[in-house]
Amino acid sequence: MDDDLTNLSRDDLVAEVIRLRNGIRAHRDSSGHELCWHHPQLWGLLPEPIPDNIEVPAWPQFLRGCLRYREALDNQLPHAPRINVEFNR
Repeated sequence: MDDDLTNLSRDDLVAEVIRLRNGIRAHRDSSGHELCWHHPQLWGLLPEPIPDNIEVPAWPQFLRGCLRYREALDNQLPHAPRINVEFNR
């Protein structure tokens, strides 16, 4: 899957690492409602295409997952500022 890397020069490898780090940083630095979204930009950093067969949970399971995710943020980031901004997209 990653055979393309073996043919890259050192400079090309460094450029690839920088590109991937920038993508990871952009995802890491997401905040507010951006944390809940599907992130094809991050997946798009890989050389292979995004699969067409991505499964999406039904609403009840999705909402339970959102609640668990938000609870995890409380546990893992207890001192992060909380915002009261509504999602408007």
